[in-house]
Amino acid sequence: MNNFDVAIIGGGLAGLTAANFLARDGKKVVVLEKSNRLGGRAMTNNKNGVLMNLGAHGLYLEGKAMKILTELGISLSGKDAAKSVQIQGIWKNAVYTIPTDFSSILSSSLLSWKAKIVFSKLMLKLMKGNIDSIPDVSLSDWAEAEISDPMVRHIFYSLCRLTTYISAPTLQSAKPVLKQVKRGLNGVLYVDGGWETIIQKLKKQALGAGVEFNYSKNVIEIEHHEQSQSIRCSDGELYNVPDCIITAPPKEALKMIKGSDYTSLRTWAEQAIPVTASCLDLGLKKLPNPHNQFALGLDQSLFFTNQSRAAKLSEDGTIVVSLVKYHNPLDQSVHPHADKEQLEAAMDLLHPDWRKEVVEQQFLPKISVVHDFPHMKRSENPGPAIPQMKGIYIAGDWGGHEEVLADAAVASGKRAALQILKTNELFLVKEG
Repeated sequence: MNNFDVAIIGGGLAGLTAANFLARDGKKVVVLEKSNRLGGRAMTNNKNGVLMNLGAHGLYLEGKAMKILTELGISLSGKDAAKSVQIQGIWKNAVYTIPTDFSSILSSSLLSWKAKIVFSKLMLKLMKGNIDSIPDVSLSDWAEAEISDPMVRHIFYSLCRLTTYISAPTLQSAKPVLKQVKRGLNGVLYVDGGWETIIQKLKKQALGAGVEFNYSKNVIEIEHHEQSQSIRCSDGELYNVPDCIITAPPKEALKMIKGSDYTSLRTWAEQAIPVTASCLDLGLKKLPNPHNQFALGLDQSLFFTNQSRAAKLSEDGTIVVSLVKYHNPLDQSVHPHADKEQLEAAMDLLHPDWRKEVVEQQFLPKISVVHDFPHMKRSENPGPAIPQMKGIYIAGDWGGHEEVLADAAVASGKRAALQILKTNELFLVKEG
């Protein structure tokens, strides 16, 4: 039997964020992590001194995650990956420059003169317009109504895929995507040392505040009681706590909690639409074509980025680049071999003879991007509290309201922690 105020199941971004907010308010917190290391999809693999995230990762400078990490006192080194980079577009197996400023708009061979005017107006609307005034429509409905030129729509959709890692415009809610595109245009941090740096800084701060981390703790059942939650692990260990935060995916959480079939968690699990991607990460002795630092697929759902242009990811100067193929969440079939060939073909186009420069590589054929996102089939935002089960909360990338990706994970972790603190404070006032 263990004595804690709060148990957090999962030591990824959401769990670590929640742990820090709770511990600094005096709560005794334990984090139960089923693997032997923290981080989840924010882990960084060290391949002989070459640091590779699980696919390309960027932290939006004006996003919720950055703001909350700053609030917690977490500082990160790295550079703005969106600053002074020429964006290339892949269209019909050729490489074109995507306009990013007035001069490049004028010189772009991708756009007609009429399209250049449409594109300029679109960028002004994204940067200066009131996105909150946009009605509850799908991304494709908004784009078809607002963007008259087909090529401008291709560029726009590529920016939406880039900033959300989702290729489903008919399904995505327009407003959250447009907000994310705007954040992306305002700056993206590539973190020195990879995202493991974020995890280790959150862990260090949590340890300093008294958080306990228990590894290889696979939670198999949570039993809800009126004043407490009983958490049973596969090794037989039992934790009894007043409050519990679950950062597992929605269907896993539903299976984990006894009696949750009759709660809001079932609705959240049923409405959840998971998203995956194929990622090819390469460590190169040099970049064959230094001109091509960043590229978006305009007629393909993929992108390429040289992460080393903005972050230190090796000790010996090895360059780390990433290619990502976005999967359609409406089509759950994935073809790893074809995806890898497609990513390698894009690399051939951007950087001929790249294969002889490879020193390390990793291919992730089907990595989870998010377990849910703001979409038109979502009937309600998930969490943080499960209303029918006092003391049980959820957090994770699927617990975002209008946030997506890491912003959703970190924001939902803070929401869950603050909800616990607020509920406990109200209880103390009532008891007093």
